[in-house]
Amino acid sequence: MDEKNNPVDRGSSTLADALEHANLPSLVPVLYQLTGDRRWLAEPFRPTRSRGMDDNDSGGFSPEVAAQIRTAVVSAVAAYEAGRPPAVPAPTGPALTELLELANGEEVPEEYAEMVAQDMGFETHTPRVPPPNDMTVLVIGAGVSGLLSAIKLAEAGIEHLVLEKNDDVGGGWLENVYPGAGVDTPSYLYSYSFVDHDWSTHFGKRDEVEDYLRHVADTYDLRKVIRFGTEVESATYDDATARWTVRTTRGENFTADAVISATGALNRPKMPALPGLHDFEGDLFHTATWPEEIDLSGKRVVVVGAGASAMQVVPAIAGQVEHLTVMQRSPQWIAPNDVYFSPVDDAVHLLMRRVPFYRRWYRTRLAWNFNDRVHPTLQIDPGWEHQERSVNAANDGHRRVFTRYLLEQLEGRPDLIEKCLPDYPPFGKRMLLDNGWYQTLRRPNVELVTEAVAEITATGLRGADGTRVDADVIIMATGFHTHRYLWPMEIRGRGGRTLTEVWGAEDAHAYLGITVPGFPNLFITCGPGTALGHGGSFITIAECQVHYILDLLTTMIEQRLRSVEVRADVARAYRERHDAAHDRMLWTHPGMTNWYRNGAGRVVSVMPWRIVDYWRMTRTADLADFRTEPARAPAEI
Repeated sequence: MDEKNNPVDRGSSTLADALEHANLPSLVPVLYQLTGDRRWLAEPFRPTRSRGMDDNDSGGFSPEVAAQIRTAVVSAVAAYEAGRPPAVPAPTGPALTELLELANGEEVPEEYAEMVAQDMGFETHTPRVPPPNDMTVLVIGAGVSGLLSAIKLAEAGIEHLVLEKNDDVGGGWLENVYPGAGVDTPSYLYSYSFVDHDWSTHFGKRDEVEDYLRHVADTYDLRKVIRFGTEVESATYDDATARWTVRTTRGENFTADAVISATGALNRPKMPALPGLHDFEGDLFHTATWPEEIDLSGKRVVVVGAGASAMQVVPAIAGQVEHLTVMQRSPQWIAPNDVYFSPVDDAVHLLMRRVPFYRRWYRTRLAWNFNDRVHPTLQIDPGWEHQERSVNAANDGHRRVFTRYLLEQLEGRPDLIEKCLPDYPPFGKRMLLDNGWYQTLRRPNVELVTEAVAEITATGLRGADGTRVDADVIIMATGFHTHRYLWPMEIRGRGGRTLTEVWGAEDAHAYLGITVPGFPNLFITCGPGTALGHGGSFITIAECQVHYILDLLTTMIEQRLRSVEVRADVARAYRERHDAAHDRMLWTHPGMTNWYRNGAGRVVSVMPWRIVDYWRMTRTADLADFRTEPARAPAEI
């Protein structure tokens, strides 16, 4: 990003006015970059540390110091706009680490500097562009990873086609239209590192995220390489030709040298096999298949489930329905967030566009707060004496904070406190942000039933402890088939062996979550072991994966290789490291179930690594990790 190419907005609000809405910890490193004056690196201009995931907009500064910072920014921006270049335009290494610690108010390991420098554009990464080639790639899916793959394949000059089962781009964001749908990662972090957007809310709602992805598709003219309404049924590798044949549900066949699966993990809705599921006389549907025409006004509604989707749906519909019953098998840990519903003021958009480096520092601070910062607190301390409730002292501290918040929100309702307070360690399941859940449960027309569903009846359902609930509408907030990667596609590799035969029903594994022995030239995005359980943006991981895949494809072209297949011993060693790392983390704690691990207790879905670790693992594809086949010489063809 070139700061001087950003449009300057001198509209209804002056810069001084807009700075009243600024995140002050993001402004201090901006001042240093613009002026080079080291006094901005010392007291009294060092912000305090954020509490939890709070934005810490005030930085803990006194009104007098805050005013000094804002006044200095006005002067520095005026000088910049008058032609004075930034004194420190691209800090890297120790200089960047120093600024990271300044902006975040705490120690940041030096190992983060390289990753942050590239994300902020301070250290330019020039992608390797292969020589002219005749390689062809099929991408399955036009969601976040599929669009990213198409952008990077085009930049590399590699011919490609995207097959998308829906009629537009967006993947899960196109499909999930239920009330309240949105992201629980901050908007300015849940976006591509190279495509800016003026988000209207701090946590993007479904419609705006979908519009953002459509904007990306239009900006990069991606629709010309996407076949919409084309669902893949199978993909088969031919050992003789080293090519894949992809077959669609309409009987079409496509062939390519390589296949990138970008179907995502939260792709296929999971409907529990409950007795009587088809006997219900009212409307019954999964959140991911929300009927466009449904009207809940004045209805008796049951929501089955109390996880992430339910937490978004329930507050969104409680005011419309006559009565709402939530069927909860187990409670969730919920963190407070003061800006979950807050709009982003237009003044902030002005700052993002007009103040050099501000957008970068704002995003970087979000990344630190929501990414790896919590990872050390999720490690099991064998000497910790309260293993039943937490895994170490810091994790126990999280428990106290979240418990105190719950007690405040549900004060005077001991019945709800008993039902809502988890007895397992915080972060043991996916952490949720409070979007009005606790206050919704207090409504007189809302009831929380702490029973699993045993049976669907013609007029409602029956809980495992015998509670009967009558309903006009049943909404299944029961999640997705998170362990059945690439399902229901049939993927056949060498010798005709399928991925299902290699993995079994729910024990998927892949080297770096990307590639599997026996399946040459097949690459998976959002594959096993790459979802984020400790926080952060999936788009960050997608960028790591697509970077790695493009690096490998480029090497294939440069070295005239017709196939690359990860070695079985390399994949096995990676799986052993992956599983051993999880054995030391709280997701193996016996006190809860979660969608991260399979029925045998193995953590299949989420990553045990810090994001900075995975970023480093995916910088370069080492050809020594792969079995390779050279292309046939012309005389052999």
